[in-house]
Amino acid sequence: MNVAMTALMIASGIGLTATAVAAIVRIVRGPTILDRMVASDVLLTTLMLAVGADMVVRGHTDNIALMTVIAATATLATIVVARFVKRRAERPITADPSKGAGHV
Repeated sequence: MNVAMTALMIASGIGLTATAVAAIVRIVRGPTILDRMVASDVLLTTLMLAVGADMVVRGHTDNIALMTVIAATATLATIVVARFVKRRAERPITADPSKGAGHV
């Protein structure tokens, strides 16, 4: 492996690590469920990129099934959260005094 390839590996590792840390911070801090969902999609995409970079460096394609499972998980999770948010937004707002005005 030459110097240029090693430098590119290090740079991509640093970039993927920074992206993963930023996504984890956003998952923890939120503030909304949609922010957390986008951050989890970014984290799963970063994981897929790391697995793909590993396959390039090592010269194999053994982890394509893993990448497919990660992509399917991210897609399914996004659909589930989108449906949850849609149902929550469609719920009527009740004005029950015992629960406070506008409590959902």
